[in-house]
Amino acid sequence: MFSKLIFVLGLVAAASGFVSPPLALAIGLVFGLTLTHPFQQGSKRLSRYLLQASVVGLGFGMNLHEVIRAGRTGFLYTLLSISFAMIAGMSLGALLKVQQKSAFLISTGTAICGGSAIAAVGPISDASEEQMAVSLGTVFVLNSIALLIFPSIGAALKMTQTQFGLWAALAIHDTSSVVGAAAKYGAVALAVGTTVKLARALWIVPMSVGTAVYRGAKAKIQWPWFIALFCLAAVCNTYLPAGAPAYGMLSKIAKIGLTVTLYLIGGGISVATLKQVGHRPLLQGVLLWLLVSVGSLWLIRAGWIAL
Repeated sequence: MFSKLIFVLGLVAAASGFVSPPLALAIGLVFGLTLTHPFQQGSKRLSRYLLQASVVGLGFGMNLHEVIRAGRTGFLYTLLSISFAMIAGMSLGALLKVQQKSAFLISTGTAICGGSAIAAVGPISDASEEQMAVSLGTVFVLNSIALLIFPSIGAALKMTQTQFGLWAALAIHDTSSVVGAAAKYGAVALAVGTTVKLARALWIVPMSVGTAVYRGAKAKIQWPWFIALFCLAAVCNTYLPAGAPAYGMLSKIAKIGLTVTLYLIGGGISVATLKQVGHRPLLQGVLLWLLVSVGSLWLIRAGWIAL
């Protein structure tokens, strides 16, 4: 009863609009690491759908021309970063003797969009529930760290909002954490981070198809329809100005939904999850994440990657 009460109070705080995304994640982590989650499965399911709905809602605050420009310009960077992450991730997995499927899932989650990518390719690659849990646990732990420290790093290095949004989109796994970190940094960072990250998330489709072809799998591919709805929302905001009052409200609600999502994700990380991840997959995930984040930061600061 006590854990239910604390969970609900945290949920209400996250949905109040007065709590920032990183703080909501931190509150969720404290809850998950100290108390038994009373609604574990329901919380996971809610966070998945709430994230997708929140991303669509954020589209009502975006200009379509900016979305297209950022997506088009970020396409090459996304392709190169995904290719690098997959090659480096599988190489690290082999070096550290991580199970091949777990190494593949961690690499895919790092390369594309965290838990969404793992959930999409996991069934197609015939991964076990344990392998899925290990990979998701690794990605969620690193997501939590990135969301908490990236804005401070960006501020310390005096990165522009455009630079930070691009870095967050290329270096943070999950869409929710990218949006959360970018929103804390500023409105421009949020616009850049969201559009480039969604362009990166589109690679779920070719990765899923390629995995299915390679394995000869007949599993159903999970299409990221929420990305198309995000673009449709941006179309409405750009070409139907009469709905501006409603769009502003929907965008604000979406930001609150994202904050609640991060609270739910943080609450799902427990001591048992950390133990289940184990040191080898976690080490693979950490090393790969450092390669991607430090490498992309250096290239952005050097001017090799820019929008």
